[in-house]
Amino acid sequence: MSERDLGTAAANTWCPGCGNFAVLNALKAALGTIGGERGGLEKIVLVSGIGCHAKIADYVNVNSFYSIHGRVAPVAQGIKCADPSLTVLGFAGDGDAYGEGLEHLLFAAKRNTDITMVIHDNRVYGLTTGQYTPTSPLGFRGRSTPGGTVEPPLNPLALLLAAGASFLARGYSNRMELLKETIAAAVAHRGFALVEVLQVCATFFNRYADYNKRVYELEGHDPSDFEAAMRRAREWDYTGDAPIALGVFYRAERPSFERAARAEAAPDRAAAVRAFLDGRAEA
Repeated sequence: MSERDLGTAAANTWCPGCGNFAVLNALKAALGTIGGERGGLEKIVLVSGIGCHAKIADYVNVNSFYSIHGRVAPVAQGIKCADPSLTVLGFAGDGDAYGEGLEHLLFAAKRNTDITMVIHDNRVYGLTTGQYTPTSPLGFRGRSTPGGTVEPPLNPLALLLAAGASFLARGYSNRMELLKETIAAAVAHRGFALVEVLQVCATFFNRYADYNKRVYELEGHDPSDFEAAMRRAREWDYTGDAPIALGVFYRAERPSFERAARAEAAPDRAAAVRAFLDGRAEA
């Protein structure tokens, strides 16, 4: 199946200018690149949640599953554990993943489950017309906070890195080539991978002009250096006017949850676990 064949007949209902179009196009390009490397496109499963982002499942011609709000990560983990040969990608919004679903996301990172989570972070609840989310900046004025928010935003990259994510990256919906490369690298990673996408909501929180002035691509950064990755993740606090790094912050090779679970279920459990921890168990 080619990138062109990945489209569907479903009518696209995203608003003009929505950053989701860039995520969709980057995903199709990435799947066209990595499909054969992970067993073919028929072995790929997309999981989405509730929100504008979720419609991406309707627009890509691969296996997909709609989950409920906040539950993208556990559904994706369940699919991966049931059939480890599948390549599972979860798509969630910032309200979906960093709000109600945060505990699931943290434990997926802690376990190092071999799934890729792509977070459409437009920093607003777009589907319900403009309420604030966990990453909305301090003072954000929306339908639920007309006087401005009084709580600081969450820094999800720093939090996920501390939780144990073995691949952590950020993209931007107005940097298509980098976004495509970043998603492809995340899918190729064997373990938990998270790509946060600054996916601009042109209708309720248009940040294109601001981001265009402040984003930069990581250069000379060692993604194996945990402390350096944490410094980069904390460089921008989602409120101030600091530079915003794009690219791969962190990458580490460590055993995935599925390999550990399979080793534990082996007849000679103790020997299997020792082999797994020593790196002798097959992927």
